[in-house]
Amino acid sequence: MTAITHQFGIAENRHQFVHQLVQVLLVGFAIGMTRTVVPALAESEFGLERGSFVLLSAFVIAFGVVKGVLNFVAGRLSERIGRKRVLVLGWLVALPIPVMIALAPNWNWIVAATVLLGVNQGLCWSMAQTSKLDLTRANQRGVVIGLNEFAGYVGVALAGIITGYAATIMGPREGLLSFGLIVIGLGLFLSAFFVRDTLPWAHAEAKATAATAPLSTWEVFALMSWRDRRLAAISQAGLVEKFVDALVWVIYPVFLFSRGLSLPEIGWVVGMYGMVWGGSQLVTGPLSDKIGRHWLNVLGMWVCGGGVAMMVVGDGIVWWSFSAAVSGLGMAMLYPNLSAAVADIASPTWRGSAIGIYRFWRDLGYAIGALGFALAANLSGQIEAAFWFVAIAMLISGAVLLVWGEETRPH
Repeated sequence: MTAITHQFGIAENRHQFVHQLVQVLLVGFAIGMTRTVVPALAESEFGLERGSFVLLSAFVIAFGVVKGVLNFVAGRLSERIGRKRVLVLGWLVALPIPVMIALAPNWNWIVAATVLLGVNQGLCWSMAQTSKLDLTRANQRGVVIGLNEFAGYVGVALAGIITGYAATIMGPREGLLSFGLIVIGLGLFLSAFFVRDTLPWAHAEAKATAATAPLSTWEVFALMSWRDRRLAAISQAGLVEKFVDALVWVIYPVFLFSRGLSLPEIGWVVGMYGMVWGGSQLVTGPLSDKIGRHWLNVLGMWVCGGGVAMMVVGDGIVWWSFSAAVSGLGMAMLYPNLSAAVADIASPTWRGSAIGIYRFWRDLGYAIGALGFALAANLSGQIEAAFWFVAIAMLISGAVLLVWGEETRPH
């Protein structure tokens, strides 16, 4: 390797940085194609019984467990075989997903397809984020995570809108099949032929900074989960904030469809959440590099939960869109900066593992949150109970982060 290979910074590595941003955009497209059509038409298209909130949530529960575990595996695996190989593997696993959805005779096929989606997301999104952190400097982490999540969640939002229209024009199965094959095929092609492995940058940073020796998987897991109070606070906040995303994925389309909105209209309301989340991170990520992460994270938890509560206290597409935008703004405040705080604390020799374990806890929140709000809705017989469950959980988790967490921004 020549010296220039190990230069750090966004500008110094702009070509690879852009390739990695395109990767996370496509990963966002892949998950976003299931956000509007699949939940809204679970009953009419896939034979799910009306009011079966736990069964409806099963595909997101499966997704959360699988993605959480794969985040854990991806971080450790990438330190052994490299970031690029893990990324390519993630796209290979995704190839059957649109075909399975298109041919699904019942809801079990949707759950199985979502398991593969969890593998894809756990491998590909983790690698796209870790690779950009490898390439850039410590004082750019907020910018990096902000750009990463902007690309990913704008992709989620746009895919939800596009597939809503595609389902109306072509039919739900045909629209999802066409969109999915294009996205996954493009992701595989670009990752195989244009993306470089960034593990050498991580090794170079470790040598240049006299980083601590690598830790075992168990040592990193213990630090992230309970041994380091700062990291434990971040991990629990990451887990609970995914309750919101699971709610948007599962319950929002059903709630809005039951109140008379069309698939394209649902796509725009849910898309408002994703677009505000994604776009605002272009501000909140860099802002955390200047003013710090801690208060942005705490206030983000509370603003996001407030937006969830707002959904059920008003009526009409304008109110629902505004409420979704408030939740998106809260997400933008916390989402890139929880990850950046992990990167602040972790040594480059075990950063990949730390990010993977944080993402394990965070995405396990899909499963725990979906099960929790599904049970709340089932036991009460009211879909609104799901919203209140999530809003209260966000309030409590933000308080825990306030007390246990601290500022981590490098000076």
